[in-house]
Amino acid sequence: MSDLALHSLLFVLNPISGDVDKTDLEATIRRYCQERGRTASFFHTSGSDDLVALRKHLAEHSFDAVFAAGGDGTVSLVAEALSGTSTPLGIIPLGSGNGLSKDLVIPQEVEPALRLTWDYELRTVDTLQVAGMFSAHLADLGFNALIVERFDQGDARGPAAYVRIATQEYVAYEPATYHIETDLETWEGPAFMLTIANASTFGSNVIINPDGELDDGQFEICLIEPFPNSAAPGLLYRLYTNGFDASDYTRRLCCRWARISVPGQTQVLLQVDGEPHHVATPVEVEINPSSLRVLVPATGAPR
Repeated sequence: MSDLALHSLLFVLNPISGDVDKTDLEATIRRYCQERGRTASFFHTSGSDDLVALRKHLAEHSFDAVFAAGGDGTVSLVAEALSGTSTPLGIIPLGSGNGLSKDLVIPQEVEPALRLTWDYELRTVDTLQVAGMFSAHLADLGFNALIVERFDQGDARGPAAYVRIATQEYVAYEPATYHIETDLETWEGPAFMLTIANASTFGSNVIINPDGELDDGQFEICLIEPFPNSAAPGLLYRLYTNGFDASDYTRRLCCRWARISVPGQTQVLLQVDGEPHHVATPVEVEINPSSLRVLVPATGAPR
């Protein structure tokens, strides 16, 4: 356990994230914290100016840690509010993907994740700026960004809905051509999807960036180039078994800064930490080293 004492805790709740029943969530958190001598306060997101409201709340109150209880969007919101401060982020994963929490090996059930309120280690990680937006985990252009937008527009939640949408969109999808400049190299060519990875794994458990680290001072641009339909099963298998680099249709660019453009397009669809955005090109990306403190399971703690 860290020397940092956690007594006053804020839990940021998104009432509509994922497909998790939150009817008794506040009572569960409050009871769990009271039993261990912690004080739990709550902040509910509304979907309107949440970052401004949360920053104002944090400026007016003092907390030893702030827990994001929701999906990837809620986690990114709280991470952005805490980035550059000494207050650590905790995560109670309640979304459809929960990508960052999985990369940090945080338990995916509520009560095991709440163990972080008293049994934890502190880890300092990097974050990203992508097209002027904060990112704590993964961003991408291309096929997955399209699926995230379709998923966001629909009513259904959960992995089954995501797979159904991906299957529907795959048939007619046309890869774009990208021009990428980084601090180390330049690359241009067509890509099925392009992932800007500060970590390694999507919430769907696809390993897009093998050996990716959250605290190495760099990020990776992970490219899946166009592939024939016959290669799709093998490629998908590699993505789920840490074999990204073994495919003939994949490559990774390591960098600290990048500019990504799509020749002939002035705007592009970009997903950042699970949220879709239409942004102007070129898309500029840079690393913010050691900018966020997070609570992770203590060595030897149950996972």
